[in-house]
Amino acid sequence: MAPENPSPITAHLPSGLATVEQDIARACKEARRDRTSVSLIAVSKTFGADAILPVIDAGQRLFGENRVQEAKAKWPGLISAYPGIALHLIGPLQSNKAREAVALFDAIHSVDRPSICEALAKEIGSQKRKPQLFVQLNTGEEPQKAGVAPGDADGFIAACREKYGLEISGLMCIPPLNDAPAPHFALTAKIAARNGLPNLSMGMSADFAIAIAFGATHVRVGSAIFGHR
Repeated sequence: MAPENPSPITAHLPSGLATVEQDIARACKEARRDRTSVSLIAVSKTFGADAILPVIDAGQRLFGENRVQEAKAKWPGLISAYPGIALHLIGPLQSNKAREAVALFDAIHSVDRPSICEALAKEIGSQKRKPQLFVQLNTGEEPQKAGVAPGDADGFIAACREKYGLEISGLMCIPPLNDAPAPHFALTAKIAARNGLPNLSMGMSADFAIAIAFGATHVRVGSAIFGHR
């Protein structure tokens, strides 16, 4: 919950963004972390420019999208008009969209299978563009959800590096909906640490403060900023 009297830093922000910024600052303080160690990804999937522009105008420059085609239709004009925007793909990636994804996104959070590794390696080599890459874990081993099982993570990360020549920046996870998120965040952080990965993409609108306590470097927040879809 936002304080009744917003700080001068957040007073000019749209209300949702201001509240999220205040909550991130509070979580960082409680975790004894610097606020600059956590990047806020404003998840703009399904929202049009009318909703996004006030957030851009308030200074937010990091955004997340779930689908390549939606982002391709929406973002090139905004990126041209507003310098410094970084776009992260936080949803699943199909191999046949790898070319467009590498061209458009500054980071891809959904590296999770050999076919994606092969496609990304090919496009990174041909385009000479290197988006930041996160391996997606399926910490709950849910059959309907994408991601690498925790027991397979070390081998998959090694293959990304050694077989495909990919530079993996970190890990991403989405805890099961009905589970307490803390054990999933702790497991993700443990796997990242033993593989020398500095970045953790974890935490969404309902649980980003918990994720920050477990070392999240990127939190993916949509509804708390833009409202419910």
